[in-house]
Amino acid sequence: MSMPPEKTKRTKAPAKGLEARENQLIALAVNLAEKQLSEGTASSQVMTHYLKLGSSKDKLEKDILERQKELLTAKTDAIKSTQKSEELYQEAIEAMKIYGGQS
Repeated sequence: MSMPPEKTKRTKAPAKGLEARENQLIALAVNLAEKQLSEGTASSQVMTHYLKLGSSKDKLEKDILERQKELLTAKTDAIKSTQKSEELYQEAIEAMKIYGGQS
């Protein structure tokens, strides 16, 4: 009786950089969870996690977070714009002083 040939798993090289490595590990975990769910061997924690992801509350929370992110970006842009305007006003005042004979 001969032994079946072992399946060789192709492993990817670890990603360069912390964020890329983290994303690679997340992808592996999601793949494993998908396999466990399809085989019916997933733990209750895994099932609960993916059930929560599909809930309307979770989708609403993600939407709120996205809008908060957009609001923060808009506020940051407004602050930068205000700072630039203040710089331009100050430069204009200085130019007027020079033009008016003040040093």
